[in-house]
Amino acid sequence: MGVLIGVLLVALALTGLFVGVSDVTPGSLSRGGAGGDAAFLLVASRIPRTLAAVLVGASLGIAGLIMQMLVRNKFVEPGTTGVSEFATLGMLVTMVFLPGLAVVGKMGVAAVFGLFGTWVFLRVVRVVPVRQLVLVPLVGIMLGGVVGAVTTFSAYRLDLLQSLGQWSQGSFATVMQGRYEFLWIAGLMVGIAWFAADRFSVVGLGEEFATNLGLDHRRVVAVGMVVIAVITAAVLVTAGMVPFLGLVVPNVVSLIIGDNVRRAIPWVAGLGAVFVLACDLIARVVRFPYEIPLSVIVGIVGAALFLWLLLRRRSRAH
Repeated sequence: MGVLIGVLLVALALTGLFVGVSDVTPGSLSRGGAGGDAAFLLVASRIPRTLAAVLVGASLGIAGLIMQMLVRNKFVEPGTTGVSEFATLGMLVTMVFLPGLAVVGKMGVAAVFGLFGTWVFLRVVRVVPVRQLVLVPLVGIMLGGVVGAVTTFSAYRLDLLQSLGQWSQGSFATVMQGRYEFLWIAGLMVGIAWFAADRFSVVGLGEEFATNLGLDHRRVVAVGMVVIAVITAAVLVTAGMVPFLGLVVPNVVSLIIGDNVRRAIPWVAGLGAVFVLACDLIARVVRFPYEIPLSVIVGIVGAALFLWLLLRRRSRAH
């Protein structure tokens, strides 16, 4: 299965380099040489877009996996816990109070708001008595809905709704050289998650169990919250919101190999990258030469898989 994911990843990445309105093909590259228009477009647009898709898929999948370990629930991810909505609120704050802030500064503010959103969700889940696992993401969706409504209303009153929309709608259409590099920070967070994978596995067994093994539960949770917030912010300022990815991919991997975080991380990263690359290709070709936002394709596929997972878990409970 791992070999299949690797083959699909390479095949989709290579295909993505040559799909688009502009003529970038092996033939045009050989005719134009290193200084031709095709070579320029390949280096300036197609390669950065492909790398961005891989980094977004891998990092968001890992963020969802860590979130599920922290909450001990298979139906949560940044998009169903309000973290993405809090990060979007942070983007609105920078537009209003710090309009000239650099992109790295906007990412930092969004990460702080995302970190706060993660903390709020964890506190709400602890306080609210939720007896069924499927209700936990519903609590997060309600929290995100409230924050999202406040953000949208504020943007409407301030005449910033259109500007906010370009950040909240997931798409790689504007990704090019010099416009995607912050996603490598999300890649760094994946490395940190790999380093702390065994600790996340223990935290997923419960606070008492982790404490009995001598693990600092609060510190591990704090590291996980930072990883989730930074990944969410980096993806938001580069490609916008990509829903359901962090929920679906870890669950599919869990069905195949189980819940060991260290073993699952390469699978989640690879499958997440394949999922985003495939959805990005569909978004580019379904209405060619026009392009559908990536979030629309991912949302449709991800929502269908989310419902299937919910129904599957409920049928197994009976």
